[in-house]
Amino acid sequence: MARILLAEDEASVRAFVTRALESRDHEVTAVENGSQALEALETASFDLLLTDIVMPQLDGIALALKVGKEFPGLPIVLMTGYTAERERAHNLDALVHEVIGKPFSLVEICDAIDAALAAPHPQA
Repeated sequence: MARILLAEDEASVRAFVTRALESRDHEVTAVENGSQALEALETASFDLLLTDIVMPQLDGIALALKVGKEFPGLPIVLMTGYTAERERAHNLDALVHEVIGKPFSLVEICDAIDAALAAPHPQA
């Protein structure tokens, strides 16, 4: 079991991903945007950050950059339904384990998270 922080502004996607990850016995803290994700990171520890790229306030790219600096070693997986955003995320290869495209299946998102958790990560 891992503690996963999920940042996703779309309620239906947030609920779907939460259920999917909980079905694999992960503990999920779900927030609506990058600003709330940063607040959650200040008050609890997590094993992985799963974030949408396109969100209001603080998008997933900016969030990944901040998390990479402030919480080195925390695995990050990005989600996006936008090809241009996916390309933008490839500049973060050193920080991001994977960029998964929407729409995705329950199995696809769970497998991506499990792979990211299993990969070696430098510790803080």
